[in-house]
Amino acid sequence: MSTEEFRNEQQFITSLYARLDDLRENAERAVQGALGEAGSGFQARLERDVVVAEQSGLLSALNSGESGLCFGRLEFSDGSDHHIGRIGIRQDDRERTPLVLDWRAEVARPFYLATGYSPMGLRRRRHITTRGREVTALHDEILDLADTERTGHEGADADAVLLSALDAARTGRMHDIVQTIQAEQDRIIRSTHRGILVVEGGPGTGKTAVALHRAAYLLYAHRELLAKRGVLIVGPNPAFLGYIGEVLPALGETGVLLATPGELFPGVRASAVDRPGAAAVKGRAEMAGILARVVSDRQALPETVPAGSGEDADLVPEPALEIDHDDYGTLLLDRTMAHEARDRARATGLPHNLARPYFAFRIIDALTEQLADRLGADPYGGPNLLGPDDIAQLGKEIATSAEVHAAIDTLWPPLTPRQLIADYLAEPTYLPEREAGLIRRTTTGEADWTPADVPLLD
Repeated sequence: MSTEEFRNEQQFITSLYARLDDLRENAERAVQGALGEAGSGFQARLERDVVVAEQSGLLSALNSGESGLCFGRLEFSDGSDHHIGRIGIRQDDRERTPLVLDWRAEVARPFYLATGYSPMGLRRRRHITTRGREVTALHDEILDLADTERTGHEGADADAVLLSALDAARTGRMHDIVQTIQAEQDRIIRSTHRGILVVEGGPGTGKTAVALHRAAYLLYAHRELLAKRGVLIVGPNPAFLGYIGEVLPALGETGVLLATPGELFPGVRASAVDRPGAAAVKGRAEMAGILARVVSDRQALPETVPAGSGEDADLVPEPALEIDHDDYGTLLLDRTMAHEARDRARATGLPHNLARPYFAFRIIDALTEQLADRLGADPYGGPNLLGPDDIAQLGKEIATSAEVHAAIDTLWPPLTPRQLIADYLAEPTYLPEREAGLIRRTTTGEADWTPADVPLLD
């Protein structure tokens, strides 16, 4: 076994970590310098925040790459060679060839795919095992069988590194597989980003690890796009997120959000537990249609009937809301008026709260027309005596009337997801009584939300 090979790799690892320390120190200095700047203008604050965010992200990535920073080396038949690691590190900003290649770089693929049958230009593949910053083992695989040079670190068992990783002691946290990615796993991890990708397999086959490395690869290959949109990892419970939580940071990705389904609705941390069967009812696809009907029910029409007086006492007028206006007496928001306004608002196709202004504007216009007809009617049957400016002024007064807005709120109230779902769960409708009984809830505090409520809120 060649001690020179060990010595050379140790020298390289030592220099690599020295460069890591320099980069980390530079990032820390940049953050401290930005935070210490005295500028108070908007531009100065913006520039400071950008520097702090960028350098803090870089610092997190550098810190996370500390363990097992470099784990491989590729020696090509043309004499070139590359070290492979968790993150790419350059000697300096001007150097084009990195000291160590990011495992996700295309040129690093032979580390995972090359075989004796298809060497992909490799003559030798080296696995480097480290403990902290010390090289503890080298394992070389000969891929060019015509090459007679040997280092003394060739092993008879080509899977020795993989078996060693599989035999590693469990720590209660998932290990990344970046050093031992197999060819079929690599094809999944690097497959084209075209939408949903499903990774299937039996228990213990590495589905989760492959999926996490897939996320790390996408962040590398499509960083500009995904950095703008963000990446969310959803796990079934906090224990699972704790188990996988160190994988992506160990791969240099620290900007990913991890959450359980109970944390997906902003401002809600659903931790209560449903009674047996309730989550199944809430989780059915038909609940979306049921909640749409519940929202539609909140878009009401006038039901009250004002009492007649005098010679009209025997007449039953159209249902209407009476609106007391300080200056002009009572206005009537009748059913026909409300129905037309509701149809127009619904025709926009917008959600309830966003469609509400369209309803309100039509009601205000209709009440303005009603008031203008009353005040400007020509007793001799001629055109309305009010001019455009007069009618516009009436419209402003109607639009600023608290009583008018109260009437609009009665027919098309602003809704919040929490209040709507709390009201619905207090008295579930459009369900068989047995199922309604399963999800009925008498308390509506923040501590009462369950993970199965989150899709309903959404």
